Amino acid sequence: MATSILLTGRSVTVSAFRCTAAPGERPYVEQFESHSVSYVRKGSFGCHHRGRFFELVAGSVLIGHPGDEFMCTHDHVCGDECLSFFLAPELVQEIGGSKDVWQAGAAPPLPELMVIGELAQAAAAGNSDLGLDEIGHVFASRFVASISGKPAKPAAATARDRRRAVETALWIDANSHRAVDLESAAYQAGVSPFHFLRLFATALGVTPHQYLLRSRLRHAAQRLSEDEAPVTDIAYDVGFADLSNFTRTFTRAAGVSPLKFRQASRGMRKIFQERLSRH
Repeated sequence: MATSILLTGRSVTVSAFRCTAAPGERPYVEQFESHSVSYVRKGSFGCHHRGRFFELVAGSVLIGHPGDEFMCTHDHVCGDECLSFFLAPELVQEIGGSKDVWQAGAAPPLPELMVIGELAQAAAAGNSDLGLDEIGHVFASRFVASISGKPAKPAAATARDRRRAVETALWIDANSHRAVDLESAAYQAGVSPFHFLRLFATALGVTPHQYLLRSRLRHAAQRLSEDEAPVTDIAYDVGFADLSNFTRTFTRAAGVSPLKFRQASRGMRKIFQERLSRH
């Protein structure tokens, strides 16, 4: 089993698992250490859990409850890949759901979960502006709603919530060059990460991570148009961890590379004109 930890947070930890067990390989008993929801991306495997047996295929969800034992089998297909969200007790309490829901063992491929699972994979690959921690909250909440049959109530932002959202957005923008995650932003707002994600998105129309990323892009555009610092320095200065991620993200947003954006900002408008003429 190859494991890659993609995100470690106080409320959500995200890991990618790749199993290479061969069909017929002797299974062994394991134990869930926390509440978790694991999205099966590829392959298939079987799972014995609380006297029941489940066949999981791409799109299925393995559900973990702390202390429960389980055993995976690989009788049909060699290898599978999962994206797993491990949830803190405080987050589980806020999301809700009965003990039966969290001890369901597995969920079949459901469209409302599969689309969020693929969105999570896009974020893990750096192809989404949503944060993995944010998607973890949404995935777990939607799982509970789907299994329990009780849709989550739409969040209604009060005047106090809106003020919190605006004040925290200003804080995010001022600190966008730093490492800002959902927990730190929620702490700044004085509410739980689960509640903060809902109130921020309801009040401002974007998630905290989306706003963080767009703030970085805005600061980068300002720097590119105002000074002669190397593109690499600007990328790191505004908060991007590496040049390739910055170049890809900026180009996707602006339609041109950072270098061409700089040239256009200095009067070479033909760059943008040529770009627009192709659409």
